[in-house]
Amino acid sequence: MRTSRLVSMLLLLQIKGRVTAQALADEFEVSIRTIYRDIDQLGAAGVPVYADRGPGGGFALLGGYRSHLTGMTKAEAETLPIAGLADAASALGVADAFHSAQLKLVAELPEAAADTSRIGSRLFVDPVDWYKRSAAAPLLPRLAQAVWDEKRIAIEYEGWAASGARTLKPLGLVLKAGDWYLFARAARRGRASEEDRIYKVANIAQLKVLDDTFERPAGFELRDAWLVAVERFERGLLTGTARLRVTEEGLTRLHRMGAAAVEQAHIGALVDGWREVALPIEPVDFAAEQLLRLAGHVEVLEPVELRERLRQVGAQIAALNAPADAKRRRSVASR
Repeated sequence: MRTSRLVSMLLLLQIKGRVTAQALADEFEVSIRTIYRDIDQLGAAGVPVYADRGPGGGFALLGGYRSHLTGMTKAEAETLPIAGLADAASALGVADAFHSAQLKLVAELPEAAADTSRIGSRLFVDPVDWYKRSAAAPLLPRLAQAVWDEKRIAIEYEGWAASGARTLKPLGLVLKAGDWYLFARAARRGRASEEDRIYKVANIAQLKVLDDTFERPAGFELRDAWLVAVERFERGLLTGTARLRVTEEGLTRLHRMGAAAVEQAHIGALVDGWREVALPIEPVDFAAEQLLRLAGHVEVLEPVELRERLRQVGAQIAALNAPADAKRRRSVASR
């Protein structure tokens, strides 16, 4: 375990340049004292690592030092074909660089090279849900270049919640459920401060990459920032709570929908084949649309507005799908 940690620590120092003892301790879930012992062990093994004291200090490698990829196991080498998503690399416009990087890694591992396609030929990652197609995102390569170059962008956005012109600092790109999203920092309207926002790339109608650059926030980690933003977004959608009666099949369908709200639901005991459920919901129209998927396995007890909306939609569906002769009789009677 310690040998693996030392190798990972060395690679981390190569990638990040300078890392504090606290950051290393947090990364490997050990004490700071253990980190200092590991640093001493690296030094004893001939790795030119040194410490900078004071604010902004940390551990770093002497300039120009690079380790070789010796010590990579056969099992690790076999995972190279799935180390990134080839389709994602192609969409970003970096497919050639991605393929070249894999070839160089394999070239460093002559003994394992013959097996590096073993997992890749047996495992395929398809990030798009059933009955869906990824939204077209023709601006993605240019947008990705702006992210790489840390250049501000001006966009025309056509989102379901808000539209209009925006000037942004593009901090990263995220592939979620087959669709690409831009994570960016924008000025708050009417304020001097900034806020992090998420934009669906397919909804960006126009893109202009500006000449001026920006400085990325210190310590910014896209994964952490994305998860916080997604949780905040989902929490903001749930504006109320519905009290329902559902059958076991209805409860199964709720879970099958995969809604985050189901995780927060309070589910009562089974009584005569029904359970009472307190479910966080989106605004009434959206909630009614979701509950229609439960068909005859749900009854809305509260709020009254949701119950009435579900009844209205059900009546509309029943009228539109009535037997043909009944529809003709109603048509004649209305003349």
